[in-house]
Amino acid sequence: MLRFLFCLIGFLAVIGAIVAAVFFFGGFYNVSAMVHDPAPVEWALTRVRMSSVIMHADAKPPGSLDDAATVQAGARAFATRGCVMCHGAPGAAWQKFSEGLHPDPPDLKDVVKERTAEQLFWVIKNGIKMTGMPSFGAVGVDDKEIWSIVAFARKTGSVSEADYKAWTAGGG
Repeated sequence: MLRFLFCLIGFLAVIGAIVAAVFFFGGFYNVSAMVHDPAPVEWALTRVRMSSVIMHADAKPPGSLDDAATVQAGARAFATRGCVMCHGAPGAAWQKFSEGLHPDPPDLKDVVKERTAEQLFWVIKNGIKMTGMPSFGAVGVDDKEIWSIVAFARKTGSVSEADYKAWTAGGG
C-alpha cells in the first residue's frame, strides 16, 4: 500500500510538472506588465526576491548613515542617478512611466521601515531582476556613493521639500 502511495505521489508530481511546463513555456502565461500576476505567482516572486536579498545583504556601512553630509550627498546622488524618476522625492513626483512598471517601484518612506540599511545597499548595488530596479554596481557607482543613497533613502520621510531642493540644486 505504501509503495502504491509513493507511486501515486510521484505520478501526480510528474503530471503537475508537465502541466506547469506547458503553461509557462507554451505561452499561456501572460508576461504583459498590464496584467497582474496570479496571486500564487506574485507570492512566490516576492518570497524569492526577499529571501535572496536577506541572504546576500551582508555589507556594513563604512560610517554613520545619520551624518548630515552623507545624507546630503545621497540626495544629490539620488537626483543625478535617476532614482527620483521611479521613486519620487520630497516635492518631486514620480515620472508617469513608472506607473507602468510591475511590480510598482516602492515608496521609499515605506520600504525603509521594512528593510535594513544592508538590504537597501544590496538592492541598490545589485538591482533586482524582473522589477526594473537597475544595478548601480554594474554601471560603476562606487560603494561610498551607494551608501550615501541609502543614508538619504532612510531619511526621505523627514526631509523637507526645501532641504531636498537646496541639496540637489544643479544636480538633477
